[in-house]
Amino acid sequence: MTSAVEALERLRAGNQQYLAGDSALTKTHASSRSELVAEQKPFAIILGCSDSRVPAEIVFGQGLGDLFVIRVAGNIVAPSQIASVEFAAENFGTRLVVVLGHSNCGAVSATLQQLVKPSQSRSPHLSSIVSRIQPSVEYLLDANANFDIEEMIPHAVRANIEKSVNDLKHGSAILESLIAENGLQIVGAEYCLESGAVEFLNND
Repeated sequence: MTSAVEALERLRAGNQQYLAGDSALTKTHASSRSELVAEQKPFAIILGCSDSRVPAEIVFGQGLGDLFVIRVAGNIVAPSQIASVEFAAENFGTRLVVVLGHSNCGAVSATLQQLVKPSQSRSPHLSSIVSRIQPSVEYLLDANANFDIEEMIPHAVRANIEKSVNDLKHGSAILESLIAENGLQIVGAEYCLESGAVEFLNND
């Protein structure tokens, strides 16, 4: 079993390989696929945004079977995301969960715009995402009466990542038990669309 510390170092190293243009994606060969038919042992769980510019396997320089990836707009935490994390942590012994947000997140931007200029015509399904991001950014608006949305987005992205980390840490008795007794770690990270670098956040 890969410990959370080892998994985190492997992700850091993979992102460095990605930045250097030397990503180790050779595990996509047919032989690797056949080896993974019977079982999988992902060393990390990634809860990331659905944004097409942030594919977790690529930005972390990993291949088939390495990561258990859950993607949803705004990297929000809802019951289905919690259940997916629980499933992987319990069944595969995966001990690292990374909530991966990214710069200029469209879901976060949409939430800020909705708070500033509410729209009744918004899809109820999109509203369900906005409503989960909203609590993490409302206090930013309260603290900054005269703000520019573009200037606020970086702060809101970080706040949303931190909220998702907190929601996972405290939204599941199973995950709480794995954290307390089995070395599970849940951390936040932000991918920079401009540079390709992943910054791991201090979520203590």
